[in-house]
Amino acid sequence: MLTREEALDLVKKNVASKTFLNHMLAVEAIMKSLAGYLKEDENLWGLTGLLHDLDYDRTRDSPEKHATVAAEMLKDVVSEGVVRAIRAHNFRYTKVMPETGMEKALIASDAISGLLVACALVMPTKKLRDVSAKTVAKKFKDKDFARGADRERILMCEEIGIPREKFFQIALEGLKKVATDLGL
Repeated sequence: MLTREEALDLVKKNVASKTFLNHMLAVEAIMKSLAGYLKEDENLWGLTGLLHDLDYDRTRDSPEKHATVAAEMLKDVVSEGVVRAIRAHNFRYTKVMPETGMEKALIASDAISGLLVACALVMPTKKLRDVSAKTVAKKFKDKDFARGADRERILMCEEIGIPREKFFQIALEGLKKVATDLGL
């Protein structure tokens, strides 16, 4: 199994965009926060979040290959559970349907990361510290806000037993821990 440092090095070698690197760091932080709440392995869940879009630069124009290329890149260095979760996060193309809590959490975390960042960017300070779970809940209901944040995918949190308002709080707390690293 890769260490966090090895995984981050691998990400930096394969992801050119600072914005996209920040997205992967955000999903890692949210996944760790969820794992803590659910009493799961924070390191494993965090690693899954960090690596989930490892192949994005290679598959940007071929969404049907996204996650499949990453799975191939990672098959000998991470557990099958991590590989399966990464493939499941693009289930519409990979046909690997999410079944486990980690798989569903990755999908929800991936989607909410964009909503949380958008919430921060509309604050006068442009800082996550000024975003509350109440703000996220209000923006979640506004379908015109952060249109790329797929609400259906966010609601996958409910399939792992976390009501949406609680999920907003957990995800926001996780992201706030890395806000400085993300420039938010």
